[in-house]
Amino acid sequence: MKQTFRNGGFTLIEIMVVMVILGLLVAVVAPNLMGRSDQARVTVAKTQMKQVSNALDLYKLDNNRYPSTEQGLNALVEKPTGTPEPRNWNPDGYMPSVPRDPWDNPYDYSSPGMTRAYDLISYGADGREGGEGDAADLNIWEIE
Repeated sequence: MKQTFRNGGFTLIEIMVVMVILGLLVAVVAPNLMGRSDQARVTVAKTQMKQVSNALDLYKLDNNRYPSTEQGLNALVEKPTGTPEPRNWNPDGYMPSVPRDPWDNPYDYSSPGMTRAYDLISYGADGREGGEGDAADLNIWEIE
């Protein structure tokens, strides 16, 4: 009696079926995951902007005004020099550091702003004014 041994590997057909199934899964799941990272960055930007806005409000409570455009957001971390010098600047600062937006661009700050006491803007993924989707501008007054 002759014994036949089967090798424990996979056949080419079995491998092809698995590859097709994996390809279909990637085609269905990947677009959903890709959109989520963009949404997450927008959410992070909004949260950071609210934190900076709160720090700016604390600065104003202590000093009766917001930092000037020239002093910028760095006035929340280090005591600003120049005119007008803050009267009651908190020696601990108002934030540990000035954040950059999730796309690694600085937030645009100006005081006085176009219509409010200050403007705080992230220009989104493209880092330029205007845009749509994850490249859309985020202004603190539009997200509150």
